[in-house]
Amino acid sequence: MSAEQGTRNVQEHLSLLLEIGTEEIPARFIPGALIQLREKASALFSEYAIDFSDISTYATPRRLALIISGIPPAQKDRIKEAYGPPQRAAFDSEGKPTKAAVGFAASQGVDVAALVVKTTDKGEYVVAVIEQKGGAIKEVLPEILEKIVLSLHFPKSMRWGDGTLRFVRPIHWILALCDGELISFEIGGIRSSNMTRGHRFLSPGNFVIKGIPGYIRLMETNYVIVDQETRKKIISDGITRMAVSEGGKPVTDEALLDTVTFLTEYPVPFLCRFSSEYLALPKELLITVMRDHQKFFAVEDEHGRLRDCFIVIGNTKEENAATIRAGAERVIRARFEDARFYYEEDRKRSLESRIEDLRRVTFHDRIGSLYDKTAKVVKLAAFISEKLFPEKKARIERAAWLSKTDLTSGVVGEFPELQGLMGKYYALNEGEDNAVAGALVEQYLPSFSGDRLPATDEGAAVSLADKVDSIVSFFAIGLTPTGSEDPFALRRQALGVIAILFERKYDLSLRELIELAVPAGAGFPGDVLAFFAQRIEPLFSSQGYENDVIQSVMHFVGDTRLPLWKIQEKIDGIRRFKTDADYNALLRALKRITNIITAAVEIKEPRRDLLLEEEEKALYDEIARARSAFGVLISERKYFDALKELSSLTLPVNNFFEKVLVNDKRDEIRLNRLALLREIGKMASSVADFSKLSERP
Repeated sequence: MSAEQGTRNVQEHLSLLLEIGTEEIPARFIPGALIQLREKASALFSEYAIDFSDISTYATPRRLALIISGIPPAQKDRIKEAYGPPQRAAFDSEGKPTKAAVGFAASQGVDVAALVVKTTDKGEYVVAVIEQKGGAIKEVLPEILEKIVLSLHFPKSMRWGDGTLRFVRPIHWILALCDGELISFEIGGIRSSNMTRGHRFLSPGNFVIKGIPGYIRLMETNYVIVDQETRKKIISDGITRMAVSEGGKPVTDEALLDTVTFLTEYPVPFLCRFSSEYLALPKELLITVMRDHQKFFAVEDEHGRLRDCFIVIGNTKEENAATIRAGAERVIRARFEDARFYYEEDRKRSLESRIEDLRRVTFHDRIGSLYDKTAKVVKLAAFISEKLFPEKKARIERAAWLSKTDLTSGVVGEFPELQGLMGKYYALNEGEDNAVAGALVEQYLPSFSGDRLPATDEGAAVSLADKVDSIVSFFAIGLTPTGSEDPFALRRQALGVIAILFERKYDLSLRELIELAVPAGAGFPGDVLAFFAQRIEPLFSSQGYENDVIQSVMHFVGDTRLPLWKIQEKIDGIRRFKTDADYNALLRALKRITNIITAAVEIKEPRRDLLLEEEEKALYDEIARARSAFGVLISERKYFDALKELSSLTLPVNNFFEKVLVNDKRDEIRLNRLALLREIGKMASSVADFSKLSERP
């Protein structure tokens, strides 16, 4: 390739820059906006038949930016197919076009003779095949960019002035360039230009962007780090460096790091200090004050003890350090004083004295007070302990009674995210058993998908009781999750119950827990059980189980005798047996049995003296032999081995069907033969519902 050809090929590919300048966007909205910006732009470029080689999205609190490179100078040529009326309506019996065909052709700008007939799953329809010549990119970009901006949606949006445009925050400018050339369009009275703005305070004026390659560098000279990943690294490296300089390390907090990244355009870290006297307060309380209220990074030593310093990420120059430091230290001192006041006031009362206070706190106006809920949690937790670990019952009941008391404390009132944790501190201060205190924290575990689970039986029992009670209570008054709405986090709580039961392998079934949580006199809420089943199916699926295998055991979820982990043992045995050479043959034999006994009248135990044919006698003997071994294997939960034992009946079952007429005219003989087959069905159904299983290819 010559140098001239290479230059021409590079010039044939264009780059696009779109920047939407706004007032400060809430940090929590920005990650979703970046995803949308990429997806919407990609989809629209595809819709308009425009290729590109790369797409990048950037965001700061005051701007959303999009850079797309490798764009050709024109759209691809396209062939569009427009479907019209059915063939029978488009042409008469002589094959001549009707008014419907003529009108459709005219609406599509094609000659009626050019219409073709295509077969769809709904029949034959006339189709207009339209060739669309690709237009110049710069001619269609105004329409595309306008659609990109208007397609962005946010959890909350607003209107401003007299306009009708809704956006996350008022738009102040739009920068739109294609290889340095302005792409002109207007949205909500804002016309695009080649101008942008720098940092609100450090470089507030407008300035021109002449070319896309220098955009990010030019923004940095105006105190805006456009690339969020660069800002995040600056922050991460800065807080680590400063913490190390103090002989410590930053308290790990990825969520805070992400938030601060989207709160700043020009991040600069500043080391600040507070009086060491505040270190007497609970570590988590201090971290919460720094993190949630001020967005400051805490520092700890190698042993996890807090240091008397913190790191602030400023949105300004380093020479403003004295001002930033003085302001941050003044604010944190005031916040720590508030926290100390609440903490010291809370410790003047015992948790036990707060139990009666729960009567005055409404859990839900149709369910009752927090005291009412606590009493139900105590009852359910006591049942769990009696069944599983009676020696721990006293501690579990004590933890259940104290479980919600810290919700009436000053610290939790001010910092709700510390519920349970403050209860633990107060309980230990009052001399409560360590297991009781720990359960006050563990009752809320897991609080999100992938979160840690309760580490103690005391914590697990209270957590199970609390979650099951909440789910049953809200279902009882008809407040169930719908679509994406789940205001009481019942789905999350159900997943927590499931995770605990699987992890700790308690000999406790879901049905037992639900039945005990049901209000006196109410029937068993099958919809609650179905709600749990809907969470269990995807869980099994995520672990790689095939759908038919999953469906074959789901009915066991409602079995009072089977804990969830034992159901999983069944599913493991079935999955393994499905790869066995005997699987398909046994499955066919069992389905023959199911088909013939489904409509049978009441069947008694089979009697050998009523067996007439050699094949049915042989089957009877084989069933008697297999039943004993099968029963032992089931009791030992060796489900694969049990199914292998069951498969030894395949040949005698097939011989039986070939030589014996099941539906004998004599009722006694017919029912006895059905009873014989039912014995096999009973053994099989103790492992799985074989009607749900599919043959292996």
